[in-house]
Amino acid sequence: MKVVTLGGNRQVRIDERVTPEPGPAEVLVATRASAICRSDMSLYIGNDTIVGGGEAGKGLIVPGHEPAGVVVEVGAGVDSVRPGDRIAGYLPVGCGHCEYCNAGYLMLCAQWKCLGFDLDGGDADYFVLPARNCLPLPPEISYIAGALMTDMVGSQHHTQKVLGVRGGQTVAVIGLGPMGAAAVLVAKAFGARVLAVDLLPARLQMATDLGADVTIDPSTSDVLATILDLTGGQGVDAAIDCSGSPAGQNTALDAARKRGAVAFVGESRSTEINPSDQIIRKLLTVVGGWYFPLGEWDEIVRLVLGQRMAVENLVTHRFPLTSAEEAFRAFDQRETEKAVFVWDE
Repeated sequence: MKVVTLGGNRQVRIDERVTPEPGPAEVLVATRASAICRSDMSLYIGNDTIVGGGEAGKGLIVPGHEPAGVVVEVGAGVDSVRPGDRIAGYLPVGCGHCEYCNAGYLMLCAQWKCLGFDLDGGDADYFVLPARNCLPLPPEISYIAGALMTDMVGSQHHTQKVLGVRGGQTVAVIGLGPMGAAAVLVAKAFGARVLAVDLLPARLQMATDLGADVTIDPSTSDVLATILDLTGGQGVDAAIDCSGSPAGQNTALDAARKRGAVAFVGESRSTEINPSDQIIRKLLTVVGGWYFPLGEWDEIVRLVLGQRMAVENLVTHRFPLTSAEEAFRAFDQRETEKAVFVWDE
């Protein structure tokens, strides 16, 4: 089978490997879609990886933590999944018995491993996954949509559920890369009015196409003044920063109304804020947004189907696996937004 590996220094390899066999409690999946994520760039460039242990970033692990495909073989003891089942891959693999795993938050397990960083992921013709990590895909949902419903739509669903986003509220989304675009789509599905903020015209246009009510370009408008004007001077009910930049994070804190809520979703190593004015004196709720608990998948599927969410509209480019070098180069240089490897069904 063909696999992709990323050895750093923007080097992409396409190699042939023996198709793996599923072990006990595991399944073998024929990949049908695998999305590229901004966090993959740490493997591609070779700088400090966002997640993963000692093997991440050494060019040994197959990337791809947003895959979907069809089960072709099951290991010993597997009775919850059968060959022919359509699934998406749940990226964290936990110990299976700690308090976090038992609650479905496998990514909080002290021993967790990440698909595509610690374990071979979906940028290959086949990948192995624990049966517990197989998220069932109904026939109405494509493999591409299924892949994007994990890290992107799934993360936003859980984050906005924690924020209490609902109809009648106004939500600001700051940073309209792939995750920010998903935030717009989910907030609209929850019934909120969405104010979308980014510097790039193409991203602002995509946000409009996905349903954003207002778009704001910081290079031509005072973002905070515009948001206050649009909300009667009160600020937004919830602000979601997907930029990971200090400016974006501070804008989110400033734009939220008193007793409002803010989520930091964009990855960030450090930033400087003013807790007294931005959080304490506003009685603000501030949360971290990162993935979703395993038991929430059915809710995510119901939202996508019930609201007829155009999840595939988040994708700007599709590539065959053999074009991996071009795909990662284009994604790195921001010639694409969400890009996905696809296989013929």
